[in-house]
Amino acid sequence: MMKGLKKWRLFSLLAALTIFLSGCGEEYLSTLTPAGQVGRDQFNLLLLSTAIMTLVVIVVVIIYVLALVKFRRKKVGENVIPKQVEGSHTLEVIWTVIPILLLIVLAIPTVIYTYKHADVSAMDHVDADGNKTAVTVNVTAKLYWWEFEYPDLGVVTAQELVVPTGEKVYFNLKAADVKHSFWIPAAGGKLDTNVENVNQFYLEFDKESAGLKDGVFYGKCAELCGPSHALMDFKVKTLNRTDFNAWVESAKTTEAVAEGDLATQGEEIFNTSCIACHATSAAGSAGGVGPNLAAFGDRNRVAGFMEHTEENLKNWINDPQSYKPGNLMPQPEQLNNGEKFSDEQLDALAEYLMGLSIEK
Repeated sequence: MMKGLKKWRLFSLLAALTIFLSGCGEEYLSTLTPAGQVGRDQFNLLLLSTAIMTLVVIVVVIIYVLALVKFRRKKVGENVIPKQVEGSHTLEVIWTVIPILLLIVLAIPTVIYTYKHADVSAMDHVDADGNKTAVTVNVTAKLYWWEFEYPDLGVVTAQELVVPTGEKVYFNLKAADVKHSFWIPAAGGKLDTNVENVNQFYLEFDKESAGLKDGVFYGKCAELCGPSHALMDFKVKTLNRTDFNAWVESAKTTEAVAEGDLATQGEEIFNTSCIACHATSAAGSAGGVGPNLAAFGDRNRVAGFMEHTEENLKNWINDPQSYKPGNLMPQPEQLNNGEKFSDEQLDALAEYLMGLSIEK
């Protein structure tokens, strides 16, 4: 009776696990719903490897069950010893050759896709006027945020990657401090960002992200990099080419302007406390100590993981270490004469920062 109950417990556990895993297929954050050709190629490899493993498991289980049924004591008796096949050359050839063939089946498309996705020769192609034809993004991973520079377009953003759909987007990946890993689950990738060298690859996006939850895909750091590694997310907004070009022009021309008395007060506080680390214009080059805040009002997360509200923003400014341990943002006491910002100062800063936008 107890054995039967244990079996049902195992079955219930597996059923619950299946239901739980069924929630892992969100389109904005899942390798199971590829959003571009690179993601589909990697998904196909996943299906192939799963099929091979499933085949191996099924064959082993069948052999195991047949042995149990055929040689059970009730059928053959107590003193019967089955024929011993130890040292059989035929069997040794079979279980050596078959795994080799299966590995070859898996290795061929793996090698093909590896070289295909590493081919970035088109990154340097130019048109008749000498302009680059492909979008290139220099990605710099920092503790614990991401900087995106479009070197051919003169635009820099932080925590928000904006890319066109229907074409290859090329990436130069590097790290500013420790090893990180750049990964957009729905699009593919997962390539290390190193301090000592630049890694390159490309991604493709099929559709605009506007119809997704929060209107974006999500990217992550996939390499353990410190105590706040799990909070090192970024968002990916995909636009058609026309809208992307319009976004670029807006990013290059929009100036940070405080609207209203409270926002003006916030700008004054920002210029005396924060401007040394944070830029408020997306035009220029990369290399800022802190994230570029030109599009802060367009974001949907504070510090990469908290809901984008003024209350969360104020909490973050006044005690960043308690929310993201190990990050390099100074505590307010270092910026405000040894004291935390007052409620009035926080209200003003939040009003100013929430108004920074290149999309409105």
